[in-house]
Amino acid sequence: MKLLLDTHLLLWAARGPRERLPAEAATLIADEANELMFSAASIWEVAIKNGLGHADFRADPHQLRRGLTDNGYVEAPITGEHAAAVSRLPPVHRDPFDRLLVAQATVEGVTLLTADAKLAEYGAPVRRV
Repeated sequence: MKLLLDTHLLLWAARGPRERLPAEAATLIADEANELMFSAASIWEVAIKNGLGHADFRADPHQLRRGLTDNGYVEAPITGEHAAAVSRLPPVHRDPFDRLLVAQATVEGVTLLTADAKLAEYGAPVRRV
């Protein structure tokens, strides 16, 4: 299964705190049958929010990206089709990064993993863990 991890899951999986990573997410990440993906939008979100001093996003985006690719994650680039697909989403979630992740998962036919209850309100392709 192709799994696109949202930004928080990526950060928890990559640098912790590991106890924040839901058990179901840890199991899916450890399953070698799954293809793990990250979005360029998540790296962009970390770069912006870390630069603004947001405590949950304290990470070097260069090191995060390198660590993810070194550990077999596939980078999902952002396309114009993904950006345009945001316009078709209902206004469930206000965060533009999360909305782009939902659109990306929808267009690419992959599952977006998240621990965010609000984001999970979109339904498929979003899966709350």
